[in-house]
Amino acid sequence: MQMTPVIATHLSLALAALVIGPVALWSRLGTTRPRLHRGMGYAWVTCMAGAALSGIFIRDYGLPNWAGYTPIHLLVPVTFFSLYKGLSAIAHGQVSLHRRTMQTTYILACLVTGLFTLLPQRYLGQWVWGQWLGWL
Repeated sequence: MQMTPVIATHLSLALAALVIGPVALWSRLGTTRPRLHRGMGYAWVTCMAGAALSGIFIRDYGLPNWAGYTPIHLLVPVTFFSLYKGLSAIAHGQVSLHRRTMQTTYILACLVTGLFTLLPQRYLGQWVWGQWLGWL
């Protein structure tokens, strides 16, 4: 697989979400920075939605797939639903549901999925383990 504009977009948005996420999640722990939390939260949701949307257009025929869609693509609708659920919860004043949903979405969509992309047969895994570190 080669770096295409869709993959570059997806990778950029996913990495931005990975970095912005902790700022959005932990800036509201106290009551001192609600504007930072809200701004970073909207930026994170935008990056996550963009990464999920761009992920639809990435196909991988080298792994077990169905029409180019691998099992990791199942996380696209899950991500959209989780973002909707988290935003809907805060719009209805359900702060604890919003917090749990957004924390779970960050952990599963950014951290766990990010670890799967580092597998040696995945594009990013080949890049990191092969080209950068020379281990493959």
